Amino acid sequence: MVTLSVIIPVRDEAVNLPATLAAIALGSNLEKSELEVIVVDGGSRDDSIAIAKQFGAVVIQTAPGRAQQMNAGATIAQGKFLLFLHGDTLLPANFAQYVEHTLNQPGVVAGAFDLNINGAQKGLRWVEWGVRWRSRFCQLPYGDQAIFLTAQTFHALGGFPDLPIMEDFVLVQQLKRLGKIAIVPAVVHTSNRRWQRLGVVKTTTINQIVILGYYLGISPKRLAAWYRRLK
Repeated sequence: MVTLSVIIPVRDEAVNLPATLAAIALGSNLEKSELEVIVVDGGSRDDSIAIAKQFGAVVIQTAPGRAQQMNAGATIAQGKFLLFLHGDTLLPANFAQYVEHTLNQPGVVAGAFDLNINGAQKGLRWVEWGVRWRSRFCQLPYGDQAIFLTAQTFHALGGFPDLPIMEDFVLVQQLKRLGKIAIVPAVVHTSNRRWQRLGVVKTTTINQIVILGYYLGISPKRLAAWYRRLK
């Protein structure tokens, strides 16, 4: 019986995917039959699919869109627990044990990990501090922190909302109404490419403007188009 399904939405992630999949293989304390890795490709033009198959992952293909891809992966997942992982993010050792222990705690409906961003920039350390504060005191982890929950809870909520942006933010808001979102005392390591492209200050400012725009009622479709232009 599969205990944990790790669902990874990808699109042109051939550079990062080998390390991500290798970390899963090395960091799991489960038997092979208890762990399922599902890579959901959204139209890659590189070797992402071939790499995923090389590592023994289940591979399916959908139209691009992180929410749609993750929902498609969850539809075929057989695990009791679901963990959603970005293609450029490395899970810590014993991640499956953290997931099971966290979700078995009374009142906990979901969890996520602390975040470490690759790179030596001082600004990245401030971002990590902000993520820790937001995650623990506001119970607002984002998708790059490897959100996990039971399959039962995920399907009861209807999965990720079909949005072009902020699908993780909205799902977490729904989860908060059901119970506690716990943060595991272990880190996932993610690529710094988002912050490299535009710089730490600009990237953080853009992210906060998108959240504010969502609260002000601006449509996610419009926010996503604006976000893509800036990127």
